[in-house]
Amino acid sequence: MKLVIFGLSITSSWGNGHATLWRSLCRALTRRGHRITFFERDVSWYAGARDLEEMPGLEIVLYADWESLRPRAAREVMEADVAMVTSYCPDGIAASALVLASRAARVFYDLDTPVTLAALATGDRPAYLPPEGLGDFDLVLSFTGGATLERLRKELGAHHVLPLYGSVDPLAHRPVAPMAEYRADLSYLGTYAADRQPALEAFLIEPARRLPQHRFLIGGAQYPSDFPWTENIHFVRHMPPQQHPAFFSSSRITLNVTRRAMAEAGWCPSGRLFEAAACGTPLLSDAWPGLSDFYTPGQEILIARDTADAMMAIRCDDAELRRIADRARERTLDEHSGDRRAQDLEAALGTIAATAMQTEA
Repeated sequence: MKLVIFGLSITSSWGNGHATLWRSLCRALTRRGHRITFFERDVSWYAGARDLEEMPGLEIVLYADWESLRPRAAREVMEADVAMVTSYCPDGIAASALVLASRAARVFYDLDTPVTLAALATGDRPAYLPPEGLGDFDLVLSFTGGATLERLRKELGAHHVLPLYGSVDPLAHRPVAPMAEYRADLSYLGTYAADRQPALEAFLIEPARRLPQHRFLIGGAQYPSDFPWTENIHFVRHMPPQQHPAFFSSSRITLNVTRRAMAEAGWCPSGRLFEAAACGTPLLSDAWPGLSDFYTPGQEILIARDTADAMMAIRCDDAELRRIADRARERTLDEHSGDRRAQDLEAALGTIAATAMQTEA
């Protein structure tokens, strides 16, 4: 099967969570014999922080502008079995028009569904959404499950909607030897976001103030100059995916904090959650609806609702943390790997043909 994807980025993980997700999924798909062409607009902020150049079975096409790309894109879509447009694709509307005019299986994948719906609610329609909505696509995939799927039907006219959650490549994210510079009693890996800051304050910054003898670590981009650092909170500005296993493996516990819109929607696990678990690192997470569908609280993951919970996790017995981490890693390899998501995608695509047959009958 040939898939053509118009996305945000697969070459750079700087400031976005799409790249590592695509790498995990594409590696699994190509291992299963599929061919993929990924179109990515060549922009300066990603060009200056590229951490992937090539992947076997995957053709990456970097382009300067849509008009110069159009002839090539049209040829690729014409030859495709599946043509997909994603949220935050810089040329999402133009790419959607091309895909919807094709004979391929036409798919829209929203990796940011709560953000999409929150923007619609304020009248600020995302630039990647076709003006007519999603009703003309054969399949709409959502990074978020639960009640959000019904909202995609009601608010954007999607007819056939299924969840396709994030995943992790166990070959890329696995336990490795710890590194002294990444050592931490509690770490956090993520791009700065204002709506995550209250949770970060409660679960990492305040514990750091109260536990000056402990070491805390934050890795990520776009942190402002007025961020409330303490002497025992250390910082790594950009963490390329190749360094994620060492980052997590050097942490006694790592923190997951969910964007507000995604936490409110629920059923929206961050890719970082699966990465850390695959590296065998104990997880501490904020609470959100549906989390227990992915990991069992208290057995496979620790939950923080306030600073006291975070402090309790930091003081947790090493042996218990190891048991929690081992259970989470086992479940991740079984249920949240790239191979598992590739199977989920294949099954979702199979429903398009089944739906078409039922319609013709």
